[in-house]
Amino acid sequence: MSINQPSSVELFSGAGGLALGLANSGFKHEMLVEFNKDAVNTLLKNHDEGQSQIKNWDIQHEDVRNISFQKYKGNLSLVAGGPPCQPFSLGGKHKAFNDNRDMFPQAVRAVRESKPDSFIFENVKGLLRKNFSTYFEYIILQLSYPNISKKDGEDWESHLARLEETHTKGNYRGLKYNVVFRLLNAADYGVPQKRERVFIVGFRNDLNVEWSFPKATHSQDALLWDQWVTGDYWKRLKVAKSDRPKLNQSPEKIASRLQKKYGLFQPEEKPWVTVREAIQDLPSPKRKNDFNNHEFKDGAKSYPGHTGSPIDEPSKTLKAGDHGVPGGENMIRYNDDSIRYFTVREAARIQTFPDDYHIAGVWSECMRQIGNAVPVTLAEVVAKSIYQVIAPNRVTGGI
Repeated sequence: MSINQPSSVELFSGAGGLALGLANSGFKHEMLVEFNKDAVNTLLKNHDEGQSQIKNWDIQHEDVRNISFQKYKGNLSLVAGGPPCQPFSLGGKHKAFNDNRDMFPQAVRAVRESKPDSFIFENVKGLLRKNFSTYFEYIILQLSYPNISKKDGEDWESHLARLEETHTKGNYRGLKYNVVFRLLNAADYGVPQKRERVFIVGFRNDLNVEWSFPKATHSQDALLWDQWVTGDYWKRLKVAKSDRPKLNQSPEKIASRLQKKYGLFQPEEKPWVTVREAIQDLPSPKRKNDFNNHEFKDGAKSYPGHTGSPIDEPSKTLKAGDHGVPGGENMIRYNDDSIRYFTVREAARIQTFPDDYHIAGVWSECMRQIGNAVPVTLAEVVAKSIYQVIAPNRVTGGI
């Protein structure tokens, strides 16, 4: 009996971070849909230049509202995407269901029409804000019962009530997904960035899949242990004592706290990955070099609340910005308190894009695309755990 490679369709692909992670985990992309022309330029540039992962992808520059997913019915292992997050972003206007950029209804439609084995949707931490809690419940119930669609002229609160009635009654026999969600910090999975995002994952009910989110593999305590208990971090990266950070408390106090918590044994997780580790082998961007997207940008300024990312920690969350790039999150702060902007290549490294992947556009546009992206490594970790429970079902003549 032959095994079919699990296939996927991705909506709102952006610069391709989630798509790259899915491909690395084993999924075969049948189609990517993206509306923003700059993000599409990035996808097409890598496609046309033969970047190894993307060169065979079907990239559609289209409004997802104009795409039918009927032809994939019963043939997809996964529907994925990051519906535009501005309606829920902590840095946006918080309009949610009143914002015409809310594309969750289209994500639900894609699931309803294609009936995939599973789905994965990623969004900003702001989706879990208290004032969005009812609407978030609405999103989860729509994804749980995608065939119970909104009627013409029905407001979302009335639709929510119907979904709640179906859910509590408990005898629904139509298309149903078992849905879970979790707030994940990318740094806990080996990404050199403190980036919290909500992941929503669902499996079709008839598959009887047992699944949970992957356990964190990295921790802050393990990094502090590496730096201030053993000192291995500084030795490994050849950092002189004069180039180490100034601390609010003594290294001895940090080491004492950790040893009291863990005893003689270091934390079981790997250390968080820092900015220094992510970019250490890149040449100075002020010099001519062969790395794509690695050019120096002048003009970085530091002031309260706008201080940059310390080089010996994971970076702050790279952000797209509602009105341009918020430079504080897109700067490196060295231990002598000097600062500079990340180059596009450095920011792409922090989002774990491969070095042969080119981000198209001017610096601010490239940084916007990177700020909107899903870290490739985090996407791969989550998607691989989904792949492992879905792939065995993908046999000829199977589901």
